[in-house]
Amino acid sequence: MDLQLTGKVALVTGSTKGIGRAIAMSLAGEGADVIINGRSAEIVAKVQAELQVNYPNVTIYAAPFDLSDETQREQLYEKFADIDILINNLAVFEDARFEDLSLDEWRRYFEINTIVGIDLAKFYLPKLLEKNVDGRIIFIASEAAIMPSPEMPHYSMTKTMNLSLAKSLSRETAGTTVTVNTVMPGSTLTEGVEKLLASLYPDIADVAERERLFMENNRATSTIQRLIKPQEIGDFVTYVSSPRAGAFSGEALRMDGGIVPTII
Repeated sequence: MDLQLTGKVALVTGSTKGIGRAIAMSLAGEGADVIINGRSAEIVAKVQAELQVNYPNVTIYAAPFDLSDETQREQLYEKFADIDILINNLAVFEDARFEDLSLDEWRRYFEINTIVGIDLAKFYLPKLLEKNVDGRIIFIASEAAIMPSPEMPHYSMTKTMNLSLAKSLSRETAGTTVTVNTVMPGSTLTEGVEKLLASLYPDIADVAERERLFMENNRATSTIQRLIKPQEIGDFVTYVSSPRAGAFSGEALRMDGGIVPTII
């Protein structure tokens, strides 16, 4: 299926690793020009070069900006003022007990996981509406948005906010070809989750066994009983980014491996 993404320009925040990188790869594979974002100029340049070699028919741009810094967001807007697709993927997460979290830590999570996406949408949505040619904004949330994790109450809160914001913004697009949606991945085998598994099961060296125990003990409601592959998420987000998915609007789209035990 031709996803009709050739020539589209996509900004994927936090795209040097994990789900963000997988999304960038999938978009490039479908013909979109992709802007790689991360805090480290060296790492961004490395990923840019690798993707450019693998996808020579598209243009891979470098956006080495720390988007939690308002000044650097302004630099991003100046350099990349015109895009077609915004993937708000940037987020931080880690295990923490509620009683151990300081207010400053709550503020940090709110700033990175929520405010950054708000600001990016505030800048790009009016431009997408003015152009009105299949513009897309997609927030990458988590199953924790609707099934909050006791291990990550601060992260879960911010992901629920993503759902609310996307639904609100979708109302701004009425009568246009622009859409705003959220994708909620389940537990995915990213570099960050690999570190989480190592911290949860430090006495077990085998990665597959760590995954099995994690799914059994920590994600027992999953029906696939495995961690999702980043590229599975990347391919789904790429479809939602495409003109083929124009009927998705204000949706909270789950790709969680059946981990959420409710119908909706």
